[in-house]
Amino acid sequence: MADPVAVDADPKLEDLSHLSDEERWRIEHQRLHEKHRGHEAMHAEMVLILIAVLLVAQILLVQWKQRHARSYNAVTLFGLWTIPLYFTLKLLWWRFFSTWVIFSAVTGFIIYKATRRPLSGNTPRLVYKWFYLLYKVSYGLGLLGYFAVMFTFLGVNLIFMIKPETAMDFGVVTIFYGLYYGVLGRDFAEICADKIAATIGYYSTTGMPTRHLEPNVCAVCGQKIIIHEEDDGIIEKTYRLGCDHLFHEFCIRGWCIVGKKQTCPYCKEKVDLKRMFCNPWERPHVLYGQLLDWLRYLVAWQPVIIGIVQGINFVLGLE
Repeated sequence: MADPVAVDADPKLEDLSHLSDEERWRIEHQRLHEKHRGHEAMHAEMVLILIAVLLVAQILLVQWKQRHARSYNAVTLFGLWTIPLYFTLKLLWWRFFSTWVIFSAVTGFIIYKATRRPLSGNTPRLVYKWFYLLYKVSYGLGLLGYFAVMFTFLGVNLIFMIKPETAMDFGVVTIFYGLYYGVLGRDFAEICADKIAATIGYYSTTGMPTRHLEPNVCAVCGQKIIIHEEDDGIIEKTYRLGCDHLFHEFCIRGWCIVGKKQTCPYCKEKVDLKRMFCNPWERPHVLYGQLLDWLRYLVAWQPVIIGIVQGINFVLGLE
């Protein structure tokens, strides 16, 4: 058994560089206990404050979303986009910063193209291609990170002489990249989907469409449908919804999965996603999209709530 490490010296004067990582961690842990000894009542107050703030914040956010969905979504998207950047610059995570800059630059260009009037003929397809590609990449990164974590728990990493810490860090970071850019991409895709569809004229968020949909025109991209429903397309197939409106398969998938729409782009009839994605291998894409929606609250609002709790504790002198 290792000899006990003395911790009586002044922390500011004691040099811990000659100790092992385990001994340094043990000393810091013991100092933490010494610092907070006798603070049980104070810690109980802090826990109650945290629970109360979480409950109040949840009620306020739900009411805000129900009463003013547009402002709620805009503020949430802004927080989702900027809050991780703050921690990135503070902690010097340059790898994430580089990917954030690339994503922001490309997505900014795509949004610029989607909001131009008149709308270029190839813009809708370009927009959906980018966000559908981003969705696929984020989905793949999430799966890769998940399997990396699972294989680390099973010890598979030892076969390849990879340290458990390295394998676990890779898995967790990969999951974060996949989920974060998946959430961010879906929110920007929803904005572009509304702008493009409203500009083309076959879709309106509030009233009736401004244009009549011809039988051989896709209401998402506004382009003519060359391939008939019963024909097998080499590049892309067509898909007919329950309301009898026909679309390019790629367009309607982008509309439903990436753009988070569950209604027909023209008549707003509800889309049966289970019927649309009858292949079992395609259904996880829908479930993954729902997972991204759940994580939006965690990424955008949880840091704000924690900051409010810390501010209350500071004002009340709790430590």
